[in-house]
Amino acid sequence: QVQLVESGGGLVQAGGSLRLSCAASGRTYTMGWFRQSPGKQREFVACITKSATSAYYADSVKERFAISRDNARNTVYLQMNSLKPEDTAVYYCAATNSWVVPRAHNMYNYWGQGTQVTVSS
Repeated sequence: QVQLVESGGGLVQAGGSLRLSCAASGRTYTMGWFRQSPGKQREFVACITKSATSAYYADSVKERFAISRDNARNTVYLQMNSLKPEDTAVYYCAATNSWVVPRAHNMYNYWGQGTQVTVSS
């Protein structure tokens, strides 16, 4: 069973930056980040393939966020720049147990507990 542990959330002013980390125990393939704010559905933010050769982003975060991974540390990162109040949400790390590269949350097999990101205006 794979366990995912996120860290790095917090409170930041609009225009600021945060970096989220997600450490995995066990074998993972595609890893991704999702977010959910109160009253809204969980939405895709970004994902990265196992080899780290390809990454995909939601339109709302393109050119502001960057996903990366260090397979030697079994860790995935989400660098978030130019943060906006609408980025406020609980951010979840997720991983698949196959070679699929999905944007749909129901295609991911493992989830972290979530980390709160709050962006003040």
